[in-house]
Amino acid sequence: MNRSCFTQQVKQMSKYSEIEAILFVVGDEGIGLEELSYLVNSKTAAVYQYLQELNQRYEENEDSALHILEVGNHFVLSTKKEVAPLLKKYAESPMGNSLSQAALETLSIIAYKQPITRIEVEEIRGVQSSGSVQKLVAKRLIEEKGRVDGPGRAILYGTTEYFMDYFGLKSLAELPDIQAMEDELEEDGPVDLFYDRYKQEGDS
Repeated sequence: MNRSCFTQQVKQMSKYSEIEAILFVVGDEGIGLEELSYLVNSKTAAVYQYLQELNQRYEENEDSALHILEVGNHFVLSTKKEVAPLLKKYAESPMGNSLSQAALETLSIIAYKQPITRIEVEEIRGVQSSGSVQKLVAKRLIEEKGRVDGPGRAILYGTTEYFMDYFGLKSLAELPDIQAMEDELEEDGPVDLFYDRYKQEGDS
């Protein structure tokens, strides 16, 4: 293999990795071709080709559970339908009933700020939250409440009726006053409400 061919392969692998990383981070909201092209500094035609080739790799690799969906003008990194029963089993597993601190923080923010996008949640938390959002959706604690008007049409999330029933709330007005909690607990926040509830479930 000559030097130019090797350099081209390394460059392509870098683009594949960059695109895969961005698709993972944006989660189920996906990303448009133009924005993706801007982020990886490549022409849209080239990025579209990278997407097709990357997806073909997923499809041809029996050990990969991933594939790329093209939804409207957006691309979403998703799982193959063959693993759907496994993911459903995970969501319904008694061992998976407890939520991580990250998921509880995400749930708390959504409960108080709804409707809210995942990106806005991440801006508040300061960390990537797509995994937490997906788990909360699987647990039926949050759901899509619409989409933002404008580029990207980001999903707006809010709590569900199941959330209300689970925490014994008749309305969102019954949530503890966030300002009062912040004054009393300083760094502790409304997440404690959800943490205590889930801790009780785990101890029972």
